[in-house]
Amino acid sequence: MAAPVDALVVGAGPAGLMAAEALAAAGRRVVLAEGKPSVGRKFLMAGKSGLNLTKVEPFEVFLARYGSAAPHLRPMLEDFGPGDVEGWARGLGQDLFTGSSGRVFPEAMKASPLLRAWLARLSGAGVDLRIRWLWRGWEDDDCLFETPDGAMRITPQVTVFALGGASWARLGSDGAWAPVLARRDVALEPFRPANMGLSVAWSPHMQRHFGAPVKGTTLIVGTDVVRGEYVISARGLEGGGIYSVSAAVRDGADLFLDLMPDWSEDGIAARLSGVGTKDSLPNRLRKALRLDPARQALLSEFGRPLPAGTALARLIKRLPVRHAGPRPLDEAISTAGGVMWGALDGNLMLRAVPGSFCAGEMLDWEAPTGGYLLTACLATGLWAGRAAARYP
Repeated sequence: MAAPVDALVVGAGPAGLMAAEALAAAGRRVVLAEGKPSVGRKFLMAGKSGLNLTKVEPFEVFLARYGSAAPHLRPMLEDFGPGDVEGWARGLGQDLFTGSSGRVFPEAMKASPLLRAWLARLSGAGVDLRIRWLWRGWEDDDCLFETPDGAMRITPQVTVFALGGASWARLGSDGAWAPVLARRDVALEPFRPANMGLSVAWSPHMQRHFGAPVKGTTLIVGTDVVRGEYVISARGLEGGGIYSVSAAVRDGADLFLDLMPDWSEDGIAARLSGVGTKDSLPNRLRKALRLDPARQALLSEFGRPLPAGTALARLIKRLPVRHAGPRPLDEAISTAGGVMWGALDGNLMLRAVPGSFCAGEMLDWEAPTGGYLLTACLATGLWAGRAAARYP
C-alpha cells in the first residue's frame, strides 16, 4: 500500500532544502527524500575551497550571467537575489564578508556550519528527512523509492524534484532521473558539461609543469577578453579562468591566450630585439619579457615552431590553444541541459505531471562560477516550494 504524504521533496541539495523550507513555512507536512547517506554532498564539496554564496554587482549584470535562461530566471532572482542570499545566510548564524571581486563568503569559509544550522532549522519546522531513499520513478500517481527497508511507495499531494544535474555522480548528481521524466513526456535538453576544464594531449616536455598555476594572462574568445588564473594539469587546462570561457569554447568558439596583456605587440617586439641573439630563445623570453616557466611552456607547446621578430610578438599576444574539447561531463562543476523551460509553467510545475515541480540544476540553465550557481539553485528552490505549497 502507498503511504499518503502531504508534500514530498526529492533531493536534499540547496534547491531541495530551500523548497522543503518554503513548504514547511506554509504549513505543509514535508517528507524530504535523499538518495545518498547524507545531505548536501555537492554543497559541502563546493565549500572545501571556500563557499562562494553569491556575488555583489548590479542586478542586470548579475542576471546577464545566466545567458539565454535569464528571462526565465528573472522573476525568481528578483524574488530572491544576492541580497536575499546574504540575509538568509546571516539568519542561519553566518557572518559574511565580501571579497574585492564582489564574491560573498561565510567568515568560516566552509559549508558545514551553515548546513548544520539549516538542517536544525528544518528539523525544528517538522521536515521529515529520509536518507538512502532513492527515487525510482512513478507508478500511476505513486512515487517509488528504493530504501534500506526495501521498496517503498508513497502518494504525495505535491512533489518538488531537486535532483541536480549530471556531474559529480558520486555526490548524487548523476542525471539518472532524465529517462524517467522523458517517459512521462517531459521535454529535456541533452546534458552538456559547464564550468569544466579542457582536455589537452600534452607533449612530454609539459610534464614538469603539471600543477603550475598560470597567472598574468587573458583569455580571448571572440570579442570577449577575460583575465583569470588557471592551472596546467595532467589532463589539460583547468581552473577559474578556463571555466569562465568554457561554455563558449564548448559550443565551438576558438580560444586564444594573451600571455602579456599589459604590453603592446610593438612593445614586445622592441624588447625582444634588444636582447642578444646568442642567447637561447627561452633565455631571451625570460630576460626580455620576464615570462615565467608556465607561460613559456604554453608558448612553446601551442606556438611551435616558434617564429621570430614581430611574428613572435604577435603570437605572444594571441596564442591559439589547441585542445581536444571539454573534459568529461562527470568532471564538470555544473551542467547545461535538463528540463526545458517549455516543459514547465511559470510556477516551475511540469505541464505533463501536474502537482510536480522542478528546481535547481535539473532545469536547463547554466552560469559561471562565482556565486551564480548557488544563488539560482536557492532561488528556484524557494520559487518551486512556494508554488507547490499553494497547489492545487
